[in-house]
Amino acid sequence: MIVENTVENERGQVGIGTLIIFIAMVLVAAVAAGVLINTSGMLESQASDTGEDSQAQVSNQYDVITAVGEDADSNRAVETLNFTVKKSAGADALDLNQTTIEYLSDGDRVSLTHDNGGASGSAFGTTSVAGNGDDVLENASERLKITIDLASAASELNEGEEATVRIVDQSGATTIYGVNVPDTISGDTFVEV
Repeated sequence: MIVENTVENERGQVGIGTLIIFIAMVLVAAVAAGVLINTSGMLESQASDTGEDSQAQVSNQYDVITAVGEDADSNRAVETLNFTVKKSAGADALDLNQTTIEYLSDGDRVSLTHDNGGASGSAFGTTSVAGNGDDVLENASERLKITIDLASAASELNEGEEATVRIVDQSGATTIYGVNVPDTISGDTFVEV
């Protein structure tokens, strides 16, 4: 015969120490979860900002439509560079007031900033060609002429010489344009470079 030992209303007893340890474990888990959620949110925000900055540096480009050198006194040297620019497709608004230009040639390395009064010394000037007349390119139909006075900012470019112009916008995106003066300047005031 088999005897079963069953006692109804059996209760387990838990000591106060075990209960304190259980509550502490729950609190530690809650704090750890809060830290993980906070950290993941911060990392997501940083990744989003980095992505936006990277996209701006790639897409915020100036598109050089024409580049012309000016030989005002017919000495067969380019004294002024004129670039007609627009914003490239997908670019944000480009503010020439916050743009810098690096001019590099065999004998010169000059950084130029925007000057509302026109190109002089270590500055470049702008003129609205098409658009609302300010120095911000907001849509693809607007055009601005950038003028660099080489006579006051750097050395003139003689026949056959080359230079590089780097246009850096407010986001850090860089547009590079190579300037090549023709081997022979025929006495025209303007030459395509």
